[in-house]
Amino acid sequence: MNAEILTTERLVLTPVAVSDLDSLIALWSDEEFTRHITGRAMTSEEVWFRLLRDLGQWNVAGYGSWTVRLATDGAYLGNVSILDHRRLIDPPLTEPELGWGLSPAFQGRGFALEAVQAVLGWADVRLAAVRTVCMIAPENLASIRLAERVGYSPYATTTYKDSAVQLFERPKKA
Repeated sequence: MNAEILTTERLVLTPVAVSDLDSLIALWSDEEFTRHITGRAMTSEEVWFRLLRDLGQWNVAGYGSWTVRLATDGAYLGNVSILDHRRLIDPPLTEPELGWGLSPAFQGRGFALEAVQAVLGWADVRLAAVRTVCMIAPENLASIRLAERVGYSPYATTTYKDSAVQLFERPKKA
């Protein structure tokens, strides 16, 4: 398992753990947070299964999800993940998929950029993949701006679970 703790000037990113469950339930039950991801709040049962998936990803693939917290007081912000969802989508996502989400209370302060840059720095060193991909709802302009800022470029527009999505790719940095 390649799980590592990542740190930045303001953040600590730890591999997701069962102890994150209450924070995850609070985050995924927030409709403002989920509107561009699932389109609805998630139940505690759905969040539990999501957490189990994220925990298993580390063991199966050697990469997974990090919990993002403030370095100063440990406040829970959200997560950044590299996952293999095996999505039923065309074109298929054959490379590791990056995803991120921070609580609306912490958005707009550069935390997402800082956390995503830390995870991409890890990925550039640790992953054999020549690129990572991400999938973003076209109306999620903040995430599109962040993706482009860290080096992602759009390469396809498609449909996933009856919703339009934009696919982005970022080549591995040497």
